[in-house]
Amino acid sequence: MSKRTLRLTAGLLCAGMICGFSAAPAHAGKAPVKCHLTYSLSGWSAIYQHAEGRGHVRCDDGQSASVSISVHGGGLTAGKFHVTGHGDISNVYGIKDVYGDYVQAGASAGAVRSGTAQVLTKGTTSIALSGTGEGWNIGVAIDGFTIKPVQ
Repeated sequence: MSKRTLRLTAGLLCAGMICGFSAAPAHAGKAPVKCHLTYSLSGWSAIYQHAEGRGHVRCDDGQSASVSISVHGGGLTAGKFHVTGHGDISNVYGIKDVYGDYVQAGASAGAVRSGTAQVLTKGTTSIALSGTGEGWNIGVAIDGFTIKPVQ
């Protein structure tokens, strides 16, 4: 093996080790838990979309909390609605990992009663939401979805 190949191999090994150490999860030694969200949202949209509501998060490790939820964004939307549903939250290590701002992309259409299904992400954490609603809405939007603990 030439000196150049040896240096290159050693450099790649060192870089791999450094990347491996920096990419180690902050929750080393803990197993991910599954959390579940039940929620109720009411809102409107006319190009700009806004909804607020309440919910409850329950995790498989016994942690639970009441939360406030807000949805905002823009796109080609119009309507007024009320949605109730639930969500499965994955890749969290505790209830504090649930809180924060998520991004969603979804499409919906309905009148009087409609259904919705969306996936939201915040880094590696994701929420698969489903729900049913009343009102009328039609459109496509990219929204921000924020979950905060109720104080």
